[in-house]
Amino acid sequence: MLLTCQAGYEALLAREVAELQGGLVREQGPGWVRVESAWPGIGAEGMPAFAHLALLAPREVKGETVNALAGAVGDFFLEGLRGERIDAAWPAVWQGPAELVGLGRRISAVEAACAEQVRRRVARIARLAGADLPRGPGPVRARGLFVHFTDFGRLWVAREAVVAGQRRMADDPLAPSRSYLKVEEAYAVLGVEPLPGEQVCDLGAAPGGWSYSAARRGARVVAIDNGPLKGGALGHAGIDHRREDAFRFQPEAGRPFDWLFCDLVEEPHHVLADLVTPWLARGWCRRFIVNLKFGRVDAVRLLRELRAPEAPLARYAPGARVLHLFHDREEFTVVGAVAGLAPAPAAASA
Repeated sequence: MLLTCQAGYEALLAREVAELQGGLVREQGPGWVRVESAWPGIGAEGMPAFAHLALLAPREVKGETVNALAGAVGDFFLEGLRGERIDAAWPAVWQGPAELVGLGRRISAVEAACAEQVRRRVARIARLAGADLPRGPGPVRARGLFVHFTDFGRLWVAREAVVAGQRRMADDPLAPSRSYLKVEEAYAVLGVEPLPGEQVCDLGAAPGGWSYSAARRGARVVAIDNGPLKGGALGHAGIDHRREDAFRFQPEAGRPFDWLFCDLVEEPHHVLADLVTPWLARGWCRRFIVNLKFGRVDAVRLLRELRAPEAPLARYAPGARVLHLFHDREEFTVVGAVAGLAPAPAAASA
């Protein structure tokens, strides 16, 4: 299969697949890793944290011209339609590394030529095609047409893919920082977001992107940080800013927060051991979104520790997911619910 990720993190994805999931990596390039087809990793362990999309049983296509590539992709898709009935919208997703200058124009040209070929043969099915990946909490297995270019004259095409859930989010001019996009994306992955009236604790809140995100949805936020809030978080009626140490703050006895937010620029083991674990173990929150910075540690070793059977996540929040989001940099986003405390999930609208 072909796994895609953020460009620049393919080496970490390859290590994760090989060292943690026993997969055989065949090759890699900017934003993609090709894995031995017999690898059972997705079924056994879930999607790798660094992976955004997995093309299942992809076929390699090579060609020197736009028409050659489009014709091969079109033929592959039309052959796969035999005996299949399509009555609903289906994804037609074309991607490739932005790091290859000019590749975007090649992709667009091949996509247009292929779409015309399909339209001439099966117009009704062509009209149902959509360019977006399925949305909602992942991982989701989807059927359609998935094309990923690894070079100008080489691509991989598949009819099925597994979507982890990461995606680009829309910015808000009032958001105090780009960190706002990370928590917005985390809602989409988790499949739930703060509701009006829910109580949110944001540890290490400044400059307030995550607090603002929850408050604009009507949640009541306690923002803990000695630093100042900015932008839409500054003076927001739904945000109670307390200049306290995030590692020392504790909720009132018997009054757990609905959400714990934490995006601290601290060593990840310190955050996990001295902040996240006590909150989960003592039932101080129902759901959580936590960022752990891996810039100064071995990211794959940290993943192994987070997923270990004896780790706090397995003990207190089974089913929690560790991901490298579209808007993440050198950090993991951990999302989940505390066992026995979280209410039934509500649909996210992010």
